[in-house]
Amino acid sequence: MGRTSRAEAARHREEVVAVTSRLLRERGTAGMSVQDLMGAAGLTHGGFYKHFSSKDELLGIAATTAFGELLALLDQFSDDLPDRSEARSALLRHYLSPEHRDTPGTGCANTALAADAARASADSPLRTSYAVGLQETVKRMTDLAEAPGRDGTEARRRALVDLATMVGALTLARATGQTPLSEEILQTAQEALSSPASDRRD
Repeated sequence: MGRTSRAEAARHREEVVAVTSRLLRERGTAGMSVQDLMGAAGLTHGGFYKHFSSKDELLGIAATTAFGELLALLDQFSDDLPDRSEARSALLRHYLSPEHRDTPGTGCANTALAADAARASADSPLRTSYAVGLQETVKRMTDLAEAPGRDGTEARRRALVDLATMVGALTLARATGQTPLSEEILQTAQEALSSPASDRRD
């Protein structure tokens, strides 16, 4: 294979992974065929196995890509706002917003992929990617939860409460669509996590 052909093959692979990462977050795994994924990338399904050994492998890679986008976003909040309290507040505003609710294809992998990861077999690439991505998310969230007088164990507990509340609220908000209840869920969760009582030292 010539250099141009290799570059083109690599580009096609990246396109398939990117499309799958978006569709996986939008639709989940149900009814997602190889033909659908290749077609969405503008390619024929006959070339799929030149790039991936199975659809399960592709789903695991796509999940890793989705988590990579999230982790980059968390790093951006930390870099742009060195004050951890400000960075955490900015993250809460972004995460628990109507805009995030309405764009699952580019949104948080923790929320979008949780149900599919839970249904997947324990040794599946998707479940494995989800577990690794969740652990990395918790690490980033723990950094944001650090505060004077709070040790590492307390910061991790704060991060787990933050993440669980955020994911739960976003899930319920998406399930109720663009309704007053959906807006209420997002606002209430943000207020609860932003209140002084929620950030107290345990």
